[in-house]
Amino acid sequence: MKILEPITIGGKTFKNRIMFPPLTTGYEAKDGSISPQSRAFYTRLAKGGVGYIVLGDVAPIRSFAPTPKLFDDSQIESFRLLANSVHLYGAKLGVQIFHPEYDCDAINILFDNGQFDEVRAKVHHDMEFFVNEVTEETLKEIIIKMCDCAIRAEKAGVDVIQVHGDRLVGALCSTKMNMRTDKFGGSLENRTRFALMLVHALKKAVPNMILEYKFPVVTPERGRGGIDEVDAPQFAKWLEEAGVDMLHVAQANHTGNLADTIPPMGVQPYCFFVDITGTVKQAVSIPVSAVGRIIDPEMAESVLESGKADMIGLGRPLLADPDWINKTAAGNACDIRRCISCNRGCTDNIQNRAFVACVLNAENGFEETRIITPAEVKKNVVVIGGGPSGLEAARVAAKKGHWVTLFEKETRLGGQLNIADVPPRKREMHRAVQDLVHATEIEGVILRLGETATIQNILDLAPDAVIVAVGALSFTPPIPGVNSPNVCDAWKVLSGKQKVSGRVVVIGGGLVGCETAEFLAEQGCKVSIVEKQDTIANGISNTVLPTLLENFRTYGVEQFTGHEVKNITIDVLHCVDTNGQAKQIPCDFVVMASGARPVAFNAVALTNAGIDVVKVGDCSEVADISHAIKTGYDAANAL
Repeated sequence: MKILEPITIGGKTFKNRIMFPPLTTGYEAKDGSISPQSRAFYTRLAKGGVGYIVLGDVAPIRSFAPTPKLFDDSQIESFRLLANSVHLYGAKLGVQIFHPEYDCDAINILFDNGQFDEVRAKVHHDMEFFVNEVTEETLKEIIIKMCDCAIRAEKAGVDVIQVHGDRLVGALCSTKMNMRTDKFGGSLENRTRFALMLVHALKKAVPNMILEYKFPVVTPERGRGGIDEVDAPQFAKWLEEAGVDMLHVAQANHTGNLADTIPPMGVQPYCFFVDITGTVKQAVSIPVSAVGRIIDPEMAESVLESGKADMIGLGRPLLADPDWINKTAAGNACDIRRCISCNRGCTDNIQNRAFVACVLNAENGFEETRIITPAEVKKNVVVIGGGPSGLEAARVAAKKGHWVTLFEKETRLGGQLNIADVPPRKREMHRAVQDLVHATEIEGVILRLGETATIQNILDLAPDAVIVAVGALSFTPPIPGVNSPNVCDAWKVLSGKQKVSGRVVVIGGGLVGCETAEFLAEQGCKVSIVEKQDTIANGISNTVLPTLLENFRTYGVEQFTGHEVKNITIDVLHCVDTNGQAKQIPCDFVVMASGARPVAFNAVALTNAGIDVVKVGDCSEVADISHAIKTGYDAANAL
């Protein structure tokens, strides 16, 4: 396969054509040095076979942003440890040098003095205006700091310097953000002047290092900070002439919506930026890498075979399965745990000031502590429930070497994932079911489908341990009229067991309620959402929310927040707002989406028989797929 072939860039050979592109992870130490957690994460990627790893957002200055930093010689050693670690597995290491689009020195003073409101106000101002206010003298000082950062990276043994072409650099290139009238604004030559000055300076500062440029393109539909699509080929030529060895082409951002650059499932097609990458590649002779919703080896291979790129960037797919490339090389691509583009553990975590942790991969972010260790004593393990937590528990227990039997009362596996993939744009959730089931099968788990686990048939297996993963049931609050024939359950509506039409009121504006409302609106229903809290859509990804709300506007979904339901009649839902004002909403059907409660499982007879019993997933605490996977993994790995 072409993705497994080596490639020479800047006179150095990369062992394959798969790169881990620059992502913010949140793993670094407080001062920006590479922490043990960060080193373990990147080392795991290298061990999994990735040929090229880029550290995202490495700042050449002190800032309060939660990114890696290399502004002081004392930080070199932590980067050296990382470089040495990934080099052991044959991976090349790059650092993406960036400068924020704000006055770091001024904001650091405010931050150090505890003036956090002023910090927020200053950042908000600078994000819009710093590009136009920063002086030429300060720009030259920034270039010096970036070059100093590159020199430190070289001393640490880093292989590649990648210029972050978004942020300040991209803002200066942008026709949407750069309103300057001096030599850094106006024409294409002026707007790209700073970027080219920086490239020339870096070539002088670290002439023996590979120089890459993160090449963000502003398309008519999306993005602000970067080069306009129409100007991209010309700018690419100038970068090559200036000495850039490789271009990493991607969608520009700066809109405040990370869905532009890291689109969730269903928002952008697979390989959505490859054609633009191909246009840039035609303009230059240096290698070009592509990124953006490239999920599996077949997609990656087709991009390279098309001639539109020379290297493939995999961000979220490598979070889901760091062994993506090794499995491919071994002919076991079918065993890859595929990304579902949910954005819950990656982009959402970063936006919420948490560190990256893939919902499907319990080890992601915990590479130091979550390691499947072979069982010292082989045990007989029974898992009850074939949802995500039960399947993950069965997989891990079997991988440890235990004998594992899984009971599932339904005739198919997947649990709530089988309705989670029904709402608009969510069909990719089904990949999670397919991959979890496949993983249990290749580990030799005995599956007993369509069979309810009873105390007797469990005891018949003489288990040493039982993992209970019986999930949750939807909750119906005791509202007068809730048992009327026109009242349905959101889970049953999504599964197709109940049908609704006409005017539908959804009670509950959380994740399930909003997704059910969108699903029904798309089917032609006139939908209203009633939510007791002041806002709807809590728990929905920040990258999904804009699309959801836009569809609500398109379909005319009404939202009654701050309203409490009092009773339901055959054609009207009665509620009151926070001021006690009554509201009657005409309806043909009411759909309950009021949360869930754990399914009870009486394990007294099992524990009395001396069997270890542990509950995982929603039956231990109603949460989400991340909780299900992690609790299933941990319970099984502890056996």
